[in-house]
Amino acid sequence: MAAKPSIPKGTRDFSPIEMSKRNYIFDTIRKAFHLFGFQQIETPAMENLSTLMGKYGDEGDKLLFKIQNSGDYFNGITDEELLSRNASKLASKFCEKGLRYDLTVPFARYVVMHRDELTFPFKRYQIQPVWRADRPQKGRYREFYQCDADVIGNNSLINEVELIQLIDHVFGKLGIRVAIKLNNRKILAGIAQVIGEPDKIIDITVAIDKLDKIGLDGVIAELKQKGIGDEAIEKLLPILQAQGGNSEKLATIASVLAGNETGEKGVEETSFILDTIATLDINSAVELDLTLARGLNYYTGAILEVKALDVAIGSISGGGRYDNLTGVFGMDGVSGVGISFGADRIYDVMNQLDLYPKDSIQTTQLMFVNFGQKEALHCLGLLAKLRAAGASAELYPSSDKMKKQMGYANNHNIPYVAIVGENEMNEGTIAVKNMESGEQKSMNIDELIALLKG
Repeated sequence: MAAKPSIPKGTRDFSPIEMSKRNYIFDTIRKAFHLFGFQQIETPAMENLSTLMGKYGDEGDKLLFKIQNSGDYFNGITDEELLSRNASKLASKFCEKGLRYDLTVPFARYVVMHRDELTFPFKRYQIQPVWRADRPQKGRYREFYQCDADVIGNNSLINEVELIQLIDHVFGKLGIRVAIKLNNRKILAGIAQVIGEPDKIIDITVAIDKLDKIGLDGVIAELKQKGIGDEAIEKLLPILQAQGGNSEKLATIASVLAGNETGEKGVEETSFILDTIATLDINSAVELDLTLARGLNYYTGAILEVKALDVAIGSISGGGRYDNLTGVFGMDGVSGVGISFGADRIYDVMNQLDLYPKDSIQTTQLMFVNFGQKEALHCLGLLAKLRAAGASAELYPSSDKMKKQMGYANNHNIPYVAIVGENEMNEGTIAVKNMESGEQKSMNIDELIALLKG
């Protein structure tokens, strides 16, 4: 017996019902993007590795899926290089392309390539899959969708405020209670300078970003492993353990960073965002989290992360300001800010909380029973009228036993079944059975359209 086929770990199949749920999420997010003035683009699944490498830090680079060159990929490689078994060096020669890790770096590449066609500020959104060679676990997949919105070519902090409003709007529509966590990379850079470790800003931010996962002791152990001294860690502790509301935390960090130009700028930007948000009708909690770092090298200002309050899962949205991302592609001085909705984690949250409206599960509204060729041809004409009116309907394709046809309708959650035999054909009527109540009524095509559309 042949082995049962499988799919790679960290990937998933989705059934029609699951796709209805996912499309409900995508449609909700897409409508919100349009509501806030974003325009859609798409970029290729694969990019040149030269575009991707070096943009996500050392840890991110290791998670890139690399695509083996076609043809003779051994050409130009010496026996000595092959025998060295240096995986990273060989990969650089075997592979020139890779699957995209996120949508932000490809977007920056897009902006640089199409700069003469764009009007700035440019507000784009993108809903596409990305791939990461990560270890699969709950809420973490190797293939998953991101739903990104970015504003590029403008450095106003109003953009950050509007993105927080967008986050609040989307999760309000989806019915998910969230906390929006806010920090600033300038604050983190200022902290590194104040504690005397300015050159280790990346090591510090990567470590403290794991506070929720590995705890304070784990963060301290990782900082020591990276060569950060006890005195510097001691100065860091009050920040890692900061308590109170946003104003109290902001006051704490402002006193720590007093006299540090970079840090003070971060405090100023954060104060503006929080003060502005306080004047708006935001339903979600917006919290200053001084341990939030987000481990991507390209963030330079405000950073955001969204946590679901009723489900234990990682962040379901995040983003931030990246003032110099396009500079790596030769286009300096273009500021950008963006957020990404993690559609797959949102899907998992909504499944656990059963938040889908009943009408979000798309299915055929009505099925015609097939009594034979003559009746089927008549029903095809009725189907055309229903579909022209925007009602979804189908004809069972063969004249099988009634029990089998009704079983098909039940298994596909079709709410109505139309029975058209010789009498109905002669009278110009349709017998319509409500599959939930069992009630059956006779009506004409206009009445049926009104029923399905009402």
